[in-house]
Amino acid sequence: MWEETLGALTRAELVELVRMFGKNLVAMDGVWFQSVEQKDGMEAAMAHDRAAWDRFSRIEARRIKQFLHLPENSGLEGLRRALPLRYNAVVNTDEIRMEGGSLVYRVVDCRVQTARRRKGMALHPCKSAGLIEYAAFAAEIDSRIRCACMSCYPEICDETCCCAWRFTLEA
Repeated sequence: MWEETLGALTRAELVELVRMFGKNLVAMDGVWFQSVEQKDGMEAAMAHDRAAWDRFSRIEARRIKQFLHLPENSGLEGLRRALPLRYNAVVNTDEIRMEGGSLVYRVVDCRVQTARRRKGMALHPCKSAGLIEYAAFAAEIDSRIRCACMSCYPEICDETCCCAWRFTLEA
């Protein structure tokens, strides 16, 4: 039944549906996180967040890698192709650029941080989870890829984005 429903949608409607699915996933991530945060505090919520992102990022990367038919060692080019297909890429404003032998991924506007600001909440201290999330995702694309944080709350050193990550290929 869902195939018929999707088959009847226009390209524009399909794009909007993908965007809505992304928003729904970000909302679900935030709802469970805030539930733990309110009950057990930020430290407990972050511990669960790191564990969830480690597992989820690997699953997401494997599925995207299969979808794109990426070879086992697709390097930074494979990662460049995979990052825009992550669920949160459709709801955030991001950019990817090559700098020398590195790939730099920047989230210019983050839906999570924007929502927390709007609600008068403290910013999400996402660096520790982000290190796990992006490293796990990249390693599933190519086990030789290493990830380093360039800027991420609570350690912002680039005010032009919400977070920035550098990926390099280990020789």
